[in-house]
Amino acid sequence: MEFELIARDPETGARAGLLHTDHGTIETPIFMPVGTVGSVKAVMQEQLVDTVKAQIILGNTYHLYLRPGTDILEQAGGLHRFNGWDKPILTDSGGYQVFSLSSNRKLKEEGALFQSHIDGSRHLFTPENVMDIQRSIGADIVMAFDECTPYPCDYRYAQQSMELTHRWLARCMKRFSETEPKYGYSQSLFPIVQGSTYKDLRTQSAEFAAGMEADGNAIGGLSVGEPEQDMYEMCALVCDILPREKPRYLMGVGTPWNILECIGLGVDMFDCVMPTRNGRNGMLFTTEGVVNIKNKRWADDFSPIDPGLEDGPSTVYTRAYLRHLFAASEILGLQLASLQNLSFYLHLVKEARRHIIAGDFGAWRREMLEIVKRRL
Repeated sequence: MEFELIARDPETGARAGLLHTDHGTIETPIFMPVGTVGSVKAVMQEQLVDTVKAQIILGNTYHLYLRPGTDILEQAGGLHRFNGWDKPILTDSGGYQVFSLSSNRKLKEEGALFQSHIDGSRHLFTPENVMDIQRSIGADIVMAFDECTPYPCDYRYAQQSMELTHRWLARCMKRFSETEPKYGYSQSLFPIVQGSTYKDLRTQSAEFAAGMEADGNAIGGLSVGEPEQDMYEMCALVCDILPREKPRYLMGVGTPWNILECIGLGVDMFDCVMPTRNGRNGMLFTTEGVVNIKNKRWADDFSPIDPGLEDGPSTVYTRAYLRHLFAASEILGLQLASLQNLSFYLHLVKEARRHIIAGDFGAWRREMLEIVKRRL
């Protein structure tokens, strides 16, 4: 994998780049739709390419390990062949899912012992077998196994958790270097910076991750309930430490305004379930602001779903029709809302990239922050 920086905004820390992988080149900054179990909910792969204009999607190690399982994925020739997606894939390590199963897991030096949310069976994730699982999945970019701390957490817990994440990272790097990709193309491992909202811990963790000299780096443990300003502060601190010539991935973030702010801090890659999850619940993100399509006010609004988008559902369907689909509990409504939100997110980062290259990202961002937060 190779990262090529092509422009920096003169006012902010925003960057535009090209991330070259064996499954294609990604234009950054980029948003990655989340395909947790090998599928972006309610959206076909063809729609991700033709409508959403997605360049990379995300899968999850925890979920894919439980089902369909690594045996099936290896028989298929990896996740790309299994789900028919021939562009880059990134896999989370499962650390966040283990964190979310706090009542059904036990952490120890060896790894994380947890119970499956599907059938209650017990499993152990270690830094070593998580690397092996991600080799079997075949993602282009794989994540180190980490512990994601909750918010709030006290300093001592955050420190111990960070130190455990660092020891696990060293084991991940060792295992990854001792093994080979299984499907004839290269894979890259990203360390994850932790440390909760404590500046000194975040500094230590960013320096430790940078010292691994990996192909890229990820920032974890944010967007877990902390105030947005704390997230931005930690993100800015970490981006100032991580190598400029490597891509930076902020995990699980977030709202359109979160993404705009963090692009300005120097982040290159984002993922979040928000566009599809909120879409399935009737919340639309548009170029005019946020729309609750279930509201009665849209019942006779025959304007496009999003007049600011040039293709996708907005060119064919109206707000009145989409509201009708939700009122009638039609599955098509969930699909169209998901497509709208994903299309908007990819449009947003594409526009951000364009303005970074043009040199006026700062002014454009200030204007867009007002728009994307507006409730229609």
